[in-house]
Amino acid sequence: MKSVTDSFVSLGHWPSAGGFGFNTDILATNPINLSVVLGVLIYFGKGVLNNLLDNRKQRILSTIRNSEELRRGAIEQLEKARARLRKVEMKANEYRVNGYSEIEREKENLINATCDILERLENYKNETLNFEQQRAINQVRQRVFQQALQGALGTLNSCLNSELHFRTISANIGILGAMEE
Repeated sequence: MKSVTDSFVSLGHWPSAGGFGFNTDILATNPINLSVVLGVLIYFGKGVLNNLLDNRKQRILSTIRNSEELRRGAIEQLEKARARLRKVEMKANEYRVNGYSEIEREKENLINATCDILERLENYKNETLNFEQQRAINQVRQRVFQQALQGALGTLNSCLNSELHFRTISANIGILGAMEE
């Protein structure tokens, strides 16, 4: 026991302390100090440490249970979301197919309407050409008739003397008078 106390207290080491002092030799005092501190901690801290470890264990277990519940809830939500996604994809495909068919229908209607408009424009063009052609023919006829009439009048005027002219006018007036009656 004397060596143990010598390791703590050295009377001759610090002469100014008056016979009492601390041993500063770390290698000699450290294992003893550690064993004393550990013994005290184990003796007094065993219950506290057990309580702390039990509390920690209960918190870890409850956290694991909560995590499992959250995981199950997340899996359920994931399945619901996947089901909704499938429904939305089906609707999107349906809209896409309907949209394409609607676009094709509209395209066909537009082509048909354009063809109808072109046909009407073609008919209108043909009618306009026929009208203009008839008008040109009528103008030519009128000119030919006027020229023939002027030629006939010229021929009549040159061939008729005034007596023959007077008889022709009288005959024509008689015919017109008979027509009026």
